[in-house]
Amino acid sequence: MAVLLITYDLNKPGQDCEKILEFIKSSSASAKLSESSYAIKTDETPQEVFQKLTPFLSDSSRLFIVNLTRPYAGAKGGAVAIWLDKNLP
Repeated sequence: MAVLLITYDLNKPGQDCEKILEFIKSSSASAKLSESSYAIKTDETPQEVFQKLTPFLSDSSRLFIVNLTRPYAGAKGGAVAIWLDKNLP
C-alpha cells in the first residue's frame, strides 16, 4: 500500500470540503498533517485519488496528491510522527 499526501486549498469563500474529508476518512488509515493536508494509506495511485476528488472542487481550487516515502522531516513524538513512522514505506 502507498501513503499519499493530499493537500488542497479551496480558494472560494463558503466552499465545503466535507466530500473531500469523507473520502479521506474512508481510506484504510489517515492522519491530519495540517488544516488542509492529510496523509492516507491506499492501494490507489495519486492520479486515481485526484480523479475521485476533482468533482468536489471549484475552478479556483488547488489540489495536489503526492506519494510519501521515507525519509521525512518533521516534529517527532507527536501523533502524526507516530502515524508516519508506522505507515510510511
